[in-house]
Amino acid sequence: MKIKLNIWKQSNAKSKGKFERFELDGVDEEMSFLEMLDALNEKLIGENKEPVAFEHDCREGICGSCGLYINGHPHGTGSEIGTCQLHMREFKDGDTITVEPWRAQSFPVLKDLIVDRNAFDKIMAAGGFVSVDAGQAPDANANLVNKNKADKAFDAASCIGCGACVAACKNSSAMLFVAAKASQLSLLPQGKVEAKRRALNMVAKMDELGFGSCTNTGACEIECPKGISIEYIGQLNREYLSASFSEAE
Repeated sequence: MKIKLNIWKQSNAKSKGKFERFELDGVDEEMSFLEMLDALNEKLIGENKEPVAFEHDCREGICGSCGLYINGHPHGTGSEIGTCQLHMREFKDGDTITVEPWRAQSFPVLKDLIVDRNAFDKIMAAGGFVSVDAGQAPDANANLVNKNKADKAFDAASCIGCGACVAACKNSSAMLFVAAKASQLSLLPQGKVEAKRRALNMVAKMDELGFGSCTNTGACEIECPKGISIEYIGQLNREYLSASFSEAE
């Protein structure tokens, strides 16, 4: 099939970007979206033109690096998929597809469709960890974990840090990301020691980095490729309030 593409082109973070129009023929409906972009770049290189810069790694919906804003949706219109899992069979012959980078102050554009997501790493460094004493590994059943809490912690840990929640939010809030990363630790006994400091530090770092506030529109949950629930935001809010009162005492 033949498709038309409106793709955001921008040389670097300081330059002014714009949409450029491309056409690509012979697109197989079984191609992934990234394979289609590969084909476009091969065509551009063959014409001695600059290829479109986009980020990718595993192409299996695990690494979260391939985030693109496609036709007004993070990762496209599919449900619970990354951009690498979106296939061209979702489009029709002659369709025009608009492709943009994430739009958030905290995710500055590096080039074309690639954004700098180091802000997430800084949030994790502020509290997304558990401190343990080095030494002999404990027995597997030394710390008993409630099955329901273990399941919830696992669901929270499925967050791949792609930034779709930020891109989907009208306020560019990172609350779903922070809530998932904090909850995956605070729900387990190993993470209880630092739970209060974790909530305070991660939220403070999120605010410092310029992410917006959460107004509970639920767009983050809808667009999350892993279907992470906004219930975790409620849990983070409870932990944050509890920690704030403890600090005030």
